[in-house]
Amino acid sequence: MGRWIDVRREVENVQQGQGPEIWIRGPVAAPGRSFAWVATHGGAGVSTLATVYGGHDSGRDWPGPGAPTSVLLVARTHASGLLAVHRALDLFRRGEHPPGLDLDAVVLVADAPGRLPRPLARQIREIEAAVDVYRVPWVTAWRLGEPDRTPPRGTEALARLTRPTG
Repeated sequence: MGRWIDVRREVENVQQGQGPEIWIRGPVAAPGRSFAWVATHGGAGVSTLATVYGGHDSGRDWPGPGAPTSVLLVARTHASGLLAVHRALDLFRRGEHPPGLDLDAVVLVADAPGRLPRPLARQIREIEAAVDVYRVPWVTAWRLGEPDRTPPRGTEALARLTRPTG
């Protein structure tokens, strides 16, 4: 359990004035802000999300020069995906991410249809206590390589967040 972010301790530290609030919630993105999708592990789905929602596909790399500095970390909802998110969040918490990047949210993409097992749901609640989380449901068409530009039902908040200005 030592690899996981101790969310309760971080919340208590912030409430006691012992750390920046970004550890808990991160910056609130202005509508129409441009984002870079960053995969926390291979197969997270950033290319599909960039196709559907727009934004910059950074793959598994940090955004480079000229790319948006607002980051959306992406992971699947399986155990290794959630562990990868915890590790990436820990980099932000410790300030070990590239300078100038803002962590705006975590986007969790369903790794299978149906309900999550309780241990995975508990891990997601821990992540939600530390940062804004947007959930993307299982989309069979995406698995078949048929993403269109229509966001799936239930992702309206993510669509509003990533909507370009204009």
